[in-house]
Amino acid sequence: MVFVLPLWFAGGMRVAAIGDAHLGRSYLPITTAGGVNQREVDFEQSFEAAVDLALAQEPDLVVWLGDVFDHPRPTYRAFRVAQRGMAKIREHGLKAAVISGNHDTPRLPGTGSPYSALADTFPEMHFAHRLAYERFEVAGLVIHAVPQMMTVEAALEALDEAARRRDPGRTNLLLTHPRLVQLQPQHADINEIEVDAGRLRSDLVLLGHYHSFARVADGMWYAGSTDTFTFADDPGTAKGIVVLDTDSGECRHVPLEGCRPLVTLETVYALGLSPRELQERVLARASEVPVGAVARLYIDGIDPDVYRMLDMQEIRDAAAAALALRLEPQFVATTMHAELPTVTTLGAQWDGYLEGQDLTGLDRKRVRDLGHDYLDGAIVAAGGS
Repeated sequence: MVFVLPLWFAGGMRVAAIGDAHLGRSYLPITTAGGVNQREVDFEQSFEAAVDLALAQEPDLVVWLGDVFDHPRPTYRAFRVAQRGMAKIREHGLKAAVISGNHDTPRLPGTGSPYSALADTFPEMHFAHRLAYERFEVAGLVIHAVPQMMTVEAALEALDEAARRRDPGRTNLLLTHPRLVQLQPQHADINEIEVDAGRLRSDLVLLGHYHSFARVADGMWYAGSTDTFTFADDPGTAKGIVVLDTDSGECRHVPLEGCRPLVTLETVYALGLSPRELQERVLARASEVPVGAVARLYIDGIDPDVYRMLDMQEIRDAAAAALALRLEPQFVATTMHAELPTVTTLGAQWDGYLEGQDLTGLDRKRVRDLGHDYLDGAIVAAGGS
């Protein structure tokens, strides 16, 4: 009797994979002492910690699974963070394989990619970012890289090419960045390529795009993101990296420590409460916010007139330990979301609005900055601060 080992037993490797880092992502109108958006700094620190965590696993190869940048024209600050991460991998004597994602792939041909500059700086590394399938070989492992494409049809063609070019005598690893129909996130994203998992034909598959670690099928995993983005981003699930052993076919998630928490406080039920009683309940919840957390508090069944009577300054003072607290009043007979008012509330609302818009062909950062310029000018013209 002949026992045939699975394909990945032939010359195994340890692969450390980093998912969506979204460097340059900034939201909430809160800045550091140096004037940088605090959440942007959080994403930078999480990415740097993810690189260190990946290297601590003593891998043979490091993989970046797309959306390293939040948009295809990152700031110098964001680019330098990625550049330092790649340099650290090189200093450890390792190779890296990198694909682009839906956020950091240009929507117009010829506009250039931040990955092109990285590829020029690190020619010994492997990059797939030119809207085309790439095939790499690293120490016996055959890597099939399908970066973000412009259309579903182009993505399917590239996936079919990857399947045709598999090597039957070696382990084949597919890297790609789609939204799979088998896993539906809580919100839609820009420029998504949605495909069926059955079109991803390889011995092993590592995926970017979905922000939580998830096993899709045998030999197929989403790595998840390195930080939590919004409350629609499953903040109760730990973020981190994954380590794939191509010998055993095992893929394990390694959580990152120190990420900023996003917490939902216990709901306050307002029906039947006097304004004073409601204020006391809200203050009690606000005082429970963990230090440094981004928090939200639902107030259910509240009358709009009673909500207007809340002392917002007192609530802010009670939640002083938090980075931010957002009240979510669920009004009687209607639903409305409101943030604690600040001078920069309009700017935050503008940022939130843009997050859900498809700005194909436009410079997202420039659109955002122009909006802030107009709003700031209007506040000054109106006599505000």
